[in-house]
Amino acid sequence: MTFISPKRLAGVGLAAALTIGLAGCGAASDAGSTDAGSGDVQTIKVGALAIPAGELLQWVDENLAADAGLDIEYIEFTDYNTPNTALVDGDVDANLFQNTTFLANFNTATGSDLVSVGEIYLPVAAFYSDKITDIADLEKGAKIAIPDDPTNEGRALEMLAAEGLIETTENPSTLNDVTSNPNDFEFVEIENASLAAALPDVDAAFVTISFALPAGLKLEDAILVEGESSKFFNVLATTPELENDERVQKLYDLLLSDETQAYMEETFGDQMIPVTK
Repeated sequence: MTFISPKRLAGVGLAAALTIGLAGCGAASDAGSTDAGSGDVQTIKVGALAIPAGELLQWVDENLAADAGLDIEYIEFTDYNTPNTALVDGDVDANLFQNTTFLANFNTATGSDLVSVGEIYLPVAAFYSDKITDIADLEKGAKIAIPDDPTNEGRALEMLAAEGLIETTENPSTLNDVTSNPNDFEFVEIENASLAAALPDVDAAFVTISFALPAGLKLEDAILVEGESSKFFNVLATTPELENDERVQKLYDLLLSDETQAYMEETFGDQMIPVTK
């Protein structure tokens, strides 16, 4: 298995960042398709954040992929902005980091047509705090850090609305969708990767598993945890041209296997919930 980590993506324009970070990768669809159907091991390039999807992909590659005739070339990303661009540009064959709402928003914003192969797992999100131990203890005027992307911002707002702390429209995506804020909470919009680091400066912050685990945040420390009925399951995404590609379908089947689901439960516990098959 080859592991490529485009660390130079941060702070650089998307096109330039991908050119630098993925130099030498070549066009992903070309790299793997030559072996398809030949009986040889087929390579598939998959983009993901390091935790938990990156660890999941590496485990599948090391434990299950060879028997399926597959080699998973995992390419690490450090933010939510670049994996879909890499997929559109052909630098990866698939990615695993987003839910269907995020995918739809990306397609709408960019005129792209990426597709979901299917749901894989729920990366449970939560609110954390260095100052209080229960969400009900938030005082009037409390400062709350939330993601600055429409999908996860709406996700955070929905969680607060479900607790009766604010009121929102039916499907919120931005602060403009907050219809009532009786506690005069001050919302601070921050890029996902920086939310955990913002905890000392705010009263509470919404953090997803991809950034909670590296920061040492556990669900038992959270002041409000997303329920298992959440609609924000992460999906394996690809292009329309590769949706029925043998490599993509093999990967999807491996991710849904009993062995992989057991690995998720044993490794990440209640912070990563496999989709019910």
